[in-house]
This record gives sequence, structure tokens and C-alpha cells, in this order.
Amino acid sequence: MDTADFLLPRSRYRGQVKPQNLVFNANLQEFAQRVSYITCLETNGKLSPEESYEQIKRLWKELKQSHKQLAIGKSLFEDDDSST
Repeated sequence: MDTADFLLPRSRYRGQVKPQNLVFNANLQEFAQRVSYITCLETNGKLSPEESYEQIKRLWKELKQSHKQLAIGKSLFEDDDSST
């Protein structure tokens, strides 16, 4: 087993296979892993609650931006101006 596999385990993706879904899934798993590390560091007194909050808030904004940029849930052929 590789050290990276041990420290950063990844689960298989089981949803609808589209490139943007796979990328977002990887981003979501990384977000969850990093939040887990931050909460452990805060629980053990290595980070202050304020610093932990700020780091998680920054990670959340990055995840939201990723979601928006990948246009998750939107059809590639969807027209924003259509009134059908």
C-alpha cells in the first residue's frame, strides 16, 4: 500500500459518468478529507476554532466555485434564454 493511498483514500465514483461529475467527485472527496484533518487538528488543540472555521470556509468557497465552473446539474445544450 502506498503512503498516499493510506493518507488520502479515495472511493470509487458510482454516479452518472461524465467528466465534470468525476472531477467534482474528486474535489468533494478532497474537501471532505481536508475538513477531517482540520477538525482533528482543532480537536487536539493544534488549531484555534477561529482558524479552523476560516480554513473550512475557504475550502467551502473553493468547492462551490468548482461546482459552478463545472456546471454540475446543467445540460450542455441548456439555453438560459429559452422560454419553452
